[in-house]
Amino acid sequence: MAAQQPLTFEQAMEMIMEYGRQADLRLEMMFQKFREEDDLRHQKEQKEREEKELKLQKEREAEELKRQEERAAEERRREAEELKRQKELEASEKAWKESQKESQKYWNKRFSEFTDRIGEIIEAMVEGNIVGKFRKLGYKFTKYHRRVGFTDYKLDIDREVDLFLEDGDVALLIEVKTKLETADVRKHIQRLEDYRRYADARVDKDKRRFIGAVAGAVADKEAIQFAHDNGMYVIVQSGEAVKILKSPKGFQPRNW
Repeated sequence: MAAQQPLTFEQAMEMIMEYGRQADLRLEMMFQKFREEDDLRHQKEQKEREEKELKLQKEREAEELKRQEERAAEERRREAEELKRQKELEASEKAWKESQKESQKYWNKRFSEFTDRIGEIIEAMVEGNIVGKFRKLGYKFTKYHRRVGFTDYKLDIDREVDLFLEDGDVALLIEVKTKLETADVRKHIQRLEDYRRYADARVDKDKRRFIGAVAGAVADKEAIQFAHDNGMYVIVQSGEAVKILKSPKGFQPRNW
């Protein structure tokens, strides 16, 4: 067997360098593998993040869609309630108007009956010679007027007298009611006071005395007493005509 030749320095250096190249190659391959594994891991994580984000996005979209559907349902509910309320309001308003029509018919009828009744009393007073009855009390009335109105906007007066009897010195203002009550007497006192102010404010001032009377188909005792206490005559229906109630002792007609 031939003897092995010793390595030269150059050969030894070449072997060392080759070993180093092989080691570098193995190290590079190992790093390449690490990089590839790291890239795969990053790709996997990125994919997981994207899938997670996509899932969250779908959940958000589904939640938003749900909220939109709930808002739309709520809006439809409110619209249905408003429509129902509007229909109920219209029905109620229609019923109210119908009720008002019926009420108006009723009160028109009652007012017509009331007006007719007052008219009947006034007719009875006129036909029953109310002028002659007052002549017996010393009044020389020569004229009478029905429904005498007097208005003065500056004095805030807008009134009407049911029956107005007059002569040269005195005028009698009569208020007529179907049922005479104390409140009616009070109102007639105010009416007489207003007529006095109205007369005094005229350019051709009415210098006559004004006296008052109240009349009714029926009259409360308190109203009769109150009228007499305030110097007013009281007229009541009696049968087909009317009569002037006897005034109490010491009665003096009040002048306005």
